[in-house]
Amino acid sequence: MKLSDLKKSGHVPSLAASFLYFDVSFMIWVILGALGVYITKDFGLTPSQKGFIVAVPILSGSFFRLILGVLTDRIGPRKTAICGMLITIIPLVWGWLFGQTLTELYMIGILLGVAGASFAAAIPMASRWYPPHLQGLAMGIAGAGNSGTLFATLFGPRLAEQMGWHNVLGLALIPLLTVFILYILLAKDAPSQPAPKPLTEYLKVFKQKDTWYFCLLYSVTFGGFVGLSSFLSIFFVDQYDLSRVRAGDFVTLCVAAGSFFRPVGGFIADKIGGVRLLTFLFIGIALSMFGVSQLPPLAIVTTLLFIGMLCLGMGNGAVFQLVPQRFQEEIGMITGIVGAAGGVGGFFVPNILGTLKEVTGTYGTGFIVYTGIGIVALIVLFIAQVSWRKTWSPKEASLKN
Repeated sequence: MKLSDLKKSGHVPSLAASFLYFDVSFMIWVILGALGVYITKDFGLTPSQKGFIVAVPILSGSFFRLILGVLTDRIGPRKTAICGMLITIIPLVWGWLFGQTLTELYMIGILLGVAGASFAAAIPMASRWYPPHLQGLAMGIAGAGNSGTLFATLFGPRLAEQMGWHNVLGLALIPLLTVFILYILLAKDAPSQPAPKPLTEYLKVFKQKDTWYFCLLYSVTFGGFVGLSSFLSIFFVDQYDLSRVRAGDFVTLCVAAGSFFRPVGGFIADKIGGVRLLTFLFIGIALSMFGVSQLPPLAIVTTLLFIGMLCLGMGNGAVFQLVPQRFQEEIGMITGIVGAAGGVGGFFVPNILGTLKEVTGTYGTGFIVYTGIGIVALIVLFIAQVSWRKTWSPKEASLKN
């Protein structure tokens, strides 16, 4: 399989548009986390409140992913994405010109969740253009839009130092509007767009065990990635007394691993099977998070977080190499459901770290808990694999293993 196969088998402009849409949306979705050290200082928040405020957009994104997932299957990913970007303008303008109270900040965070819901339109846009043997690579490329986190964590603190965090939200309108125009010009719905079904038909996927298996697995991989991306700036400042800008640089380094290795995860999963790859990745996640829980020196903890985020990013690609094989006709809805589960996981990660820091006085406790979560995910994977061997077709099973 070569990258040139993507051009022969699908629609590269739509794949590029999916990436750009997801990339700028992800940047905006996590922007409160990137600016968290500035926002929490202005409002004088406790550790648990810090965890909650950066997690609000993640949780609301879970809710909106379900809505955008249904819309993607009913009106197509192109129209859904355009609507999503138009709505995303609202919280950026609100935060730029107003956002002076904590209540306003919560409302802004909720509306930023629409940007996080972009996943439910971007991934189906890419998936429907490509055959099964290219799903992992194509969806990995589109999903690599989570690299938008890099722009938020790298440039957000620097710009906030110079112009204040309110103005950073206003400045984010520039890339959003640029991508909005490019998306309209490049994106095209695939001919394989399924006919709309009654809503009750989509809800039937909740009755299938595979839906819940994918939700649990993705809540660990994506939930860990986005949750840590939103909270690590606070962790580095509180635990290692870094400056806010330098903390953003360290977070960017860790986030880069998860972002750029998501397509690698999808590519490797296409080669050796999603389950086989996820087995190694969950072991890596558990070991790296246990190392972080010991709160070693800065260089070591950064290395461990880099490895952990790399495993989480590759895990995202591996999970979504499996999903289209099982739910091709309901890809919009199932992407929304599984993506929502990932968002729920991302909501709990900062809250666990912040709350346990407040209760026990150390961040180590929270990372110990996440170590256990990685082990539980490995157990769930083994249970799911037994079920898949019994119910998936031989062709599906070959793509899975």
